[in-house]
Amino acid sequence: MTKLVPPKKILIVDDHPSVRDGLSLRIALHSDFEVCGEADSEDEAFKLVKHSAPDLVLIDISLKSGNGIELIKRIRSHNPAIKMLVVTGFQESLYAERACRAGALGFLNKQESSVKLMEAIRTVLAGERFLSPALSRRLINQSLGVRDKTKSPIENLTNRELEIFRMIGEGLTSGAIAERLMLSPYTIDTHRENIKRKLDISNAAELARAAVQWLLESG
Repeated sequence: MTKLVPPKKILIVDDHPSVRDGLSLRIALHSDFEVCGEADSEDEAFKLVKHSAPDLVLIDISLKSGNGIELIKRIRSHNPAIKMLVVTGFQESLYAERACRAGALGFLNKQESSVKLMEAIRTVLAGERFLSPALSRRLINQSLGVRDKTKSPIENLTNRELEIFRMIGEGLTSGAIAERLMLSPYTIDTHRENIKRKLDISNAAELARAAVQWLLESG
């Protein structure tokens, strides 16, 4: 008698309901998977992780509150056996390596086909990395100490600085950023100064223009 294998449980974390619906419908076409929950914020997702114990979590970088990179770290600390795949519209060159360092096994652009999505899901559930050839080459070169001459100064920003830089591009004030991240305005201003130094920017207006331009280009 053949023993039935229960479907793998997948949690979807994205701040856009339409994206969650789309991912859920695509996954539902495969009987060996089931969506065990959906969340739009870091804290809500972490509660569902503890309650549902998913086999895989699909995570976007930008969330309603909190962010995907920090969620990846929390999940890895809570249960390293849970696999994580980033599914996002953000730039691979800026976020894929950060996500992998945090604990994700793969990185996929939201615009990829259903076939590619399922390939990524199955690869990550098998405990293997799912990365583009370009990123794989880059990580290999880094391990060999080969300098990347195409690296953007923005890539030198820390995860927190990059998050704040993105919020500046969205038009948020230091006070609004501080409230969203639950940090002091002084801490945000310190990060802003560090960002300006790393990007060789001299004033707040230039910083805002650079952040808006980057957001439009990476959008």
